[in-house]
Amino acid sequence: MILHATATGDGPDLLLLHGLFGAGKNLGAIARGLAAKFRVNSLDLRNHGSSGHAADMRYAAMAADVLETMDSLGIGNAVVAGHSMGGKAAMMMALTAPARVDALVAMDIAPIAYGHDYDAYLAAMRALPLRPGLTRHEADTALADAAPDAAMRAFLLNNLILAPAPHWRLGLDEIAGAMEDLIDWRDPEPLTPYDGPALFLCGGHSPYVPARAHGAIRARFPNAAIETLDGVGHWLHAEKPAEVIAALKGFLQ
Repeated sequence: MILHATATGDGPDLLLLHGLFGAGKNLGAIARGLAAKFRVNSLDLRNHGSSGHAADMRYAAMAADVLETMDSLGIGNAVVAGHSMGGKAAMMMALTAPARVDALVAMDIAPIAYGHDYDAYLAAMRALPLRPGLTRHEADTALADAAPDAAMRAFLLNNLILAPAPHWRLGLDEIAGAMEDLIDWRDPEPLTPYDGPALFLCGGHSPYVPARAHGAIRARFPNAAIETLDGVGHWLHAEKPAEVIAALKGFLQ
């Protein structure tokens, strides 16, 4: 699948891959911060943003989408940076097509399986009556029980398009059906570690990259640097974009 992509800046190519329920534009601050040194290509992964929908959401399929999109854009190789779900897709790219990945950045994610609490979000979003005249306030109220945090509701509702007719730009049915694949991690067979440069940037207040995950990282990415940003959670790029940009610039230099 060729993915929707937007580009900014000039220089060597860098790909940005967003997380679950997101879109390429969610990493806009990072794209702008790196645009002076790179041509930053922000991609919408399958079932997200303006890209197509498909039932298969295994990371091998998502990595193949990114490679196909690179081919369509005339990009031979690039730095690949991803947050959460996008970080797992970036890792799979590095492991399966290492010659195409100049360097890897994984933001607050590791090559391990996770638990999740997204069922309530998905159920509430799928149950929302998409009737003519629906307002964002009504949608926000409908999601309040499933997502009591206002910031999370706003993030989810970024995917609700009200005009000309209300619809979700997410493939909600496809995501719900693929959730077990999304929270899982399956190594490619045979597994050949990626020996290029890699940065795993973690949120100090996030549980997503526990100490027990460091062994899994180093077994697959032996040259990885694992760094922690203090005072941020899983959404480190939104909470402290300047610090994330500085960390990426330092690594990529």
